[in-house]
Amino acid sequence: MEVYLDNSQSLPLDEALWRDRLESLMRLEGLPENAQVSVTFVDDAEIHALNREHRGIDRPTDVLSFPQFEPDEEIPEGMPHVLGDLVVSLETARRQAEEYGHSEEREIAFLLVHGFLHLLGYDHETPEEEAEMREEQRVLLDRLGVSR
Repeated sequence: MEVYLDNSQSLPLDEALWRDRLESLMRLEGLPENAQVSVTFVDDAEIHALNREHRGIDRPTDVLSFPQFEPDEEIPEGMPHVLGDLVVSLETARRQAEEYGHSEEREIAFLLVHGFLHLLGYDHETPEEEAEMREEQRVLLDRLGVSR
């Protein structure tokens, strides 16, 4: 399993911790050993531009997910199981952590789990989908040992 982290803006965070957590998520979800995910940590200005370009929403957001494959799409044999890319705004994560009254670590973990589940095909367009995704988020955060 491979996790590619891009923190080219040199934002303050423990890259080893987040790489380990993402590898744990892949194992918890039973992904194959050749699974790969890419995570880029950015500021609000960069995620704002991406949100505007890819979603047509002209404001920053907390996390964006860019899946490589559709959930039911078969991965060609011999090819790496590339899940896709996650982009997380650390500025928004820090602001939200303060707003929700929990740690930055917990907020970043939540955003990574949320985005990761989108890469796996989870969504929250209907109340049923939202309930299923919330439960899976809760389970994964608990299994990662992330405090609430």
